[in-house]
Amino acid sequence: MSTKTYSILGCGWLGFPLAKHFIAKGHNIKGSTTSLEKVNDFKSEGISPYTVNIEENPDFEDFLNTDVLLIMITSKRFEAYQNLVQAIETSSVKKVIFISSTSVYPRGNKTYTETDETIDSLLTKVEALFRDNTTFKTTIIRFAGLFGGQRQPGNWFKDKEIPQPNGFVNMIHRNDCIAIISKIIEFDVFGEVFNACANHHPTRKAFYIQARKSLGKPIPVFNNSQPLQYKKISPEKLIKTLDYKFLYSDLLNI
Repeated sequence: MSTKTYSILGCGWLGFPLAKHFIAKGHNIKGSTTSLEKVNDFKSEGISPYTVNIEENPDFEDFLNTDVLLIMITSKRFEAYQNLVQAIETSSVKKVIFISSTSVYPRGNKTYTETDETIDSLLTKVEALFRDNTTFKTTIIRFAGLFGGQRQPGNWFKDKEIPQPNGFVNMIHRNDCIAIISKIIEFDVFGEVFNACANHHPTRKAFYIQARKSLGKPIPVFNNSQPLQYKKISPEKLIKTLDYKFLYSDLLNI
């Protein structure tokens, strides 16, 4: 595989290990951060550091000189994304991966695929902004609940009661996120929308009991006072398109 350049906008909990993954494969990585303290961390791993804040709409032309732009940031303003899209349009970028979330689906007590209805939200508006642009091709990845590294589900909720114990979890491990992104680029699958979620949906009760046990913590307290509301996210399109096998397919054994 020839050496490519990938720019990761938002090189944090997912972007930083993704950058290291690509560097290990011999690619050039440009990573952005809004924190000057992280610049030396980037350099020590061989990541070319850039300070980019799309809210301030600075000139980041060199950052956009890349084969694939990976967008892993959240922003409070739609206008910031509009400014970003305009900057991409005047750059050499032709391929974009936009990291979204399965939070775009309502809790309609059903299984959701990529063709199902979504909530009218900032995130769905931003998705459309990228999806409908004809200057470059965007693949949107809707990740489910993220865990791995320091993000351990057994630490969540802490002293709070956990609602909806009979609902179902939609989760994905960071290592699967990295592998999926890598495959999308490798297979050149752009212009698509994918749900990325382990194809295993234990109840919230079973999942969080096991998550606490795995950390040696007491069993959590559940609150079952609300009517059942849930959603299940189907990753079938992703599995078939990429011939993907999840690294973490058993969410009760993590």
